[in-house]
Amino acid sequence: MSIEIKITLSSGLYLRNPQESNLGKKIIEQSINMIFTYGFESFNFKKLANEINSTEASLYRYFQNKHMLLLYLVNWYWEWVMYLITINTMNITVAEQKLQIIIHSIVSASKSNCLVDYVDENKLQSIIISEGTKTYHTIGVDKENAEGFFKSYKNLVTMISKVITEVNPEFKYPNALASNLFEMSNSHIFFAQHLPKLTNVTSKVNVEGEIEVMMNYFVKKLVLSK
Repeated sequence: MSIEIKITLSSGLYLRNPQESNLGKKIIEQSINMIFTYGFESFNFKKLANEINSTEASLYRYFQNKHMLLLYLVNWYWEWVMYLITINTMNITVAEQKLQIIIHSIVSASKSNCLVDYVDENKLQSIIISEGTKTYHTIGVDKENAEGFFKSYKNLVTMISKVITEVNPEFKYPNALASNLFEMSNSHIFFAQHLPKLTNVTSKVNVEGEIEVMMNYFVKKLVLSK
């Protein structure tokens, strides 16, 4: 019997929690598949409703619009990364080792798992890379931030930042480095696949592994250097 985890997200992101019904889970699963395949601009609730043999009205009972659905998916991924970091660093007391595990967790978060069978983490990471900034590079970001829609990302950055400070209490920019580590991982996966002149990652078969080495290199130079 498989064990399924439930990611807790801000109730302001949805009208009805999609993780609590079969239809809601179908909405999550197929929206990931469709945004991954066609892109967010071409995605809409009419197409999604047809895909899952439902109605647009049913979808609007879960999310106000497709922007809120994308916000939900992005927040789910941020919480998923935090879950992995928490599990993987459990009982680890050496700060430098924790930071290495955090980097590995960020890079490997896209690996498929059996804990949430309606979420394809690999496809979701691709959505984070290509569409994720559309959730906060918007004119309404301040209002949405005040409503707590980016709390998961801020919690993730704080979690990483605290470990950076444990490693080097004198390091001046722990929050900036924490957010840059997450963004760096995603950006260089994209660069390696599409814009190789923008990165030094050259591997075609082990992109994530090479990015992990690169991130550890930057951390060593910035945080561990004396």
